[in-house]
Amino acid sequence: MKTLADISRFHRQRRPDKRAMLFTDDDRQWSFEALDIEACQCANALAALGVGNQDRVAYLDKNQPEYFTYLFGGAKLNAVSVAVNWRLAPTEMEYILNHSEAKVLLIGEDFLPHLAQINLDLEHIIVLGDPGDSGYLTYQQWLSGQSSVDPQYAADPADTCYQLYTSGTTGLPKGVETTHNNLMAMMQGGLGPLEFDDSAVNLVCMPLFHISGSGWGVVGLYAGADSILLKEPDMQEILRAIPAYGVSHSVFVPAVLQFLLAQPNINDVDLSSMRSIAYGASPITEQVLVSAMETFGSNFFQVYGLTESTGGVTMLLPQDHDPGGPRAHLLRSCGKPVVGHELKIVDADSGQEVTEGRVGEIWLKGPQIMRGYWRNDQATSDSIDAEGWFKSGDAGYLLEGYLFIHDRVKDMIISGGENIYPAEIENALMKLDGVSDAAVIGVPDDRWGETVKAIITRVDEGLSEEDVISHCRKNLAHYKCPSSVEWMQEIPRNPSGKILKTELRKPYWQGRERNVS
Repeated sequence: MKTLADISRFHRQRRPDKRAMLFTDDDRQWSFEALDIEACQCANALAALGVGNQDRVAYLDKNQPEYFTYLFGGAKLNAVSVAVNWRLAPTEMEYILNHSEAKVLLIGEDFLPHLAQINLDLEHIIVLGDPGDSGYLTYQQWLSGQSSVDPQYAADPADTCYQLYTSGTTGLPKGVETTHNNLMAMMQGGLGPLEFDDSAVNLVCMPLFHISGSGWGVVGLYAGADSILLKEPDMQEILRAIPAYGVSHSVFVPAVLQFLLAQPNINDVDLSSMRSIAYGASPITEQVLVSAMETFGSNFFQVYGLTESTGGVTMLLPQDHDPGGPRAHLLRSCGKPVVGHELKIVDADSGQEVTEGRVGEIWLKGPQIMRGYWRNDQATSDSIDAEGWFKSGDAGYLLEGYLFIHDRVKDMIISGGENIYPAEIENALMKLDGVSDAAVIGVPDDRWGETVKAIITRVDEGLSEEDVISHCRKNLAHYKCPSSVEWMQEIPRNPSGKILKTELRKPYWQGRERNVS
């Protein structure tokens, strides 16, 4: 298999009758043959609308199985799939759809009202579900009568196959061009360690507009596994699905692991089918990780990567998950580079590689690194140097060849000339009884420039600011400790589980010079 379109073709030939996907929302299911036939119909329907080589086709809905037939159908024409974050405001959706220059939009019925609020250059709109009085065709009407003959377009593996957009926390969202080669490298590098094969039952619950959703879904199909698709990451539905379908593999962001562990019935759920759990996309505390390992009893793989690196490019293997043992310190690590990839830690100011143990910016190189940012040559050249090194914007350090993440570079707090990394403090806070979630930001300080504030969700109302600060002083250097504490019912996170530090900082930095974006 060399291109995205080859995946459904290959398995249609090898295992036509095997189930490829089941959608838990309504129990619809597809064999690999049925999946590829529908993808062929979709390809021919797109071609009839004038979609061709490297044209963009967009998807806006919660997780639906049609995303994959649309994805593979577009790939059969060497078109590019653009999955839009359905949690965005209409104006933000408008920007992505217009910026991507999508020719066709496949949209869920729940999001049709958004179209009245935005101006689109789109030529064609197809609806998943009830179109109401919109006049648009439904997906099934659109496919009706279309040929199931594969167009067999000869795509270049170096071409873009899908385009996900960054979160936009540092400005307008950027369209990340992921190539067929990028995807193939990601799948070939990860399947072995994860013991992913056609006997696996793969739970896909993360949003498809995120690499942990769409990328993970494609990995399972590439392996010939049985994929169980959830409309969204509902905790009770996840706990129902695992024993109901014998789920063996899944990927969770740390926030989902944390929410699962908080479910009152989790100890009553049969989780014995689970073989491998990948986790990443945001920091995880040791407390949450160890509890998850004890609860699920499966192999855990921490991965580190970005949309720009087609998901994980480092991996912490199960044998390195050793709580209480001689390698326990590695629980804070996200492992070593996967096959074919390199990383280095670079001083952001000098551009020089730093020595082991020193914190700097993480630079990555390898076959999973994106082609570039769509229609943004400047951002591409700013992010990828002449030798192919991608500047991640994340801060970390190397120890014994293992990568340890600190934070986004922009989230670093500089107080009295000292560099302070919030993740270290957040990890300490999560070890305090009564704390269920924590975030750390820098706030203005007339003496020190900025100082540390802890924002905490507590389960014990008796927990005081003094308790929090005292706990930190026992476990951290004093200059790292919070000078103030704010209580919050729920800490805001983006769909990938990352804390929205920009949102948390804004009230404190209004009218000041610090760039909080």
